Amino acid sequence: MIVLQPVLEIYGPDGFALWPVAEFEQYGFLPLSGALSPAEVGTAVMRIADYNGIDPEDDSPPRPTDPLGSFLHGLLTMDDVLSPGGLRVTDTATGITLVPGCCNGLEERHDWLEVLDGGGYFGHDPTPLAERLGGSVRLTVDAERDDSPVIELPAAELRHLLAGAERDLADFLGLAADWATRHLPNHAATVTVALARALGLPAPVVPSKP
Repeated sequence: MIVLQPVLEIYGPDGFALWPVAEFEQYGFLPLSGALSPAEVGTAVMRIADYNGIDPEDDSPPRPTDPLGSFLHGLLTMDDVLSPGGLRVTDTATGITLVPGCCNGLEERHDWLEVLDGGGYFGHDPTPLAERLGGSVRLTVDAERDDSPVIELPAAELRHLLAGAERDLADFLGLAADWATRHLPNHAATVTVALARALGLPAPVVPSKP
């Protein structure tokens, strides 16, 4: 069976204490879906906020001095909000897994649709490659290796799997919106909108404060 998941590359600041987060493996991947625990949602929000935690080079408001406001500043003020990671594909029969390369992001996942018209690269170190071969798609785990493992699947199945990944991300965003009302009540609406932009999704309605 082929499993395709939207994943977020995870690492973050040591000693993070602004809200509860789950234990995580540095430079591992967290699959995003509506099945995450509150601590895992907190980990995902922490990672996206930290990844975008730079001072915008424009006339945006200065970085707040309070720890929470300072940490969220880039996420809430950057024009282009990014989410490191991408789509992970696993062949459960062989154990072969294709993971996003460096400098790839979930906001770029729609490039996978171009695979159905030809092919595409999705980052480097490793350098995953997808190629359309007639009615099938060949996924090469690392195109820089002559002996790289590959995964092959029907193009129609890939289209179905990509639709499932979109549902997973939408479910995660709804979960994150609810999480934000509980853990970031004064920033829930703006954080939810920023997360939606980072994932390239419409922003859901933010629940009322509990």
